[in-house]
Amino acid sequence: MRLYVNDVAVRDGFQIEKEFIPTAIKVEVINQLSRTGLHKIEVTSFVSPKAVPALADANEVLAGIERVPGVVYVALVPNVRGAQNAAATARKPDEVNAVISASETHNRANINRTHEQSLAELPTMVKVAHEARMKITMSLSTTFGCPFEGHVREESVLEFVERFRDAGIDGISLADTTGMANPRQVRELTAKVLAKYPPPDETYYTLHFHNTRGMGLANVVAGIEAGVRSFDGSISGLGGCPFAPGATGNICTEDMVNMLEDMGYDTRVDLAKLLAVSRRIPSVVGHETPGQVMKAGQTLELHEVPQGLKT
Repeated sequence: MRLYVNDVAVRDGFQIEKEFIPTAIKVEVINQLSRTGLHKIEVTSFVSPKAVPALADANEVLAGIERVPGVVYVALVPNVRGAQNAAATARKPDEVNAVISASETHNRANINRTHEQSLAELPTMVKVAHEARMKITMSLSTTFGCPFEGHVREESVLEFVERFRDAGIDGISLADTTGMANPRQVRELTAKVLAKYPPPDETYYTLHFHNTRGMGLANVVAGIEAGVRSFDGSISGLGGCPFAPGATGNICTEDMVNMLEDMGYDTRVDLAKLLAVSRRIPSVVGHETPGQVMKAGQTLELHEVPQGLKT
């Protein structure tokens, strides 16, 4: 079975680092990731530099990266202005990703909009993106739970999906922004979404998990069982939501690829090349990262027999 793996570390991970990652380093990391077989790479965000100074170099990053055929380069845009800025840049992203939280409280904390304000902007954002020949996808944050409001009603999730599709959105990500999802919940809710609103292609729906409570990879398996074929990860396990108390990093891309390949799925990702990038990340960010396979090695990376056992 073919699965599609995306990486969001350069945007989702680098945005919350205390020290600014130099533009040249971001470009180098993206160029390395581009040659690993990933389907999409989220490279930056068109947000206010005052709000997210770590990504103030969006234009420079997009101008500097080498575009590898077959890789989709994505930028997050929180509002109409972000979409307009992405459309106006000299080297546009292939795709922009807008975001709304299923929770009203988280939406206001994250992008300073009510639900209706965010939804009212969608038609204009779609128009701006499509006129600039960019695709536009929508991430529904806190799909599986909100740290402020708790449980999110399934009916609310389905209503958002319907409104996104009606607006002409090119793809939808169901995001576990704060790591509150569990495998049973993921399997049941995702299956309901796909049954009621069947996807036009294999990558229309994406699942985006955080590993805050250690269930990230189990949730990926549950998502596959429900019918999803596209998944976000973050190299070396970087990331976390700055507007959700205690929300640690995204699931680790290389750990996910190692698991999926061991299970017999076709990710088209070169795990050795991916690990070479992930092992570089701690020196880039200046601290340890949560990735496991980067430390332990691939599952079938065998070791020499202990000296005392040799005959």
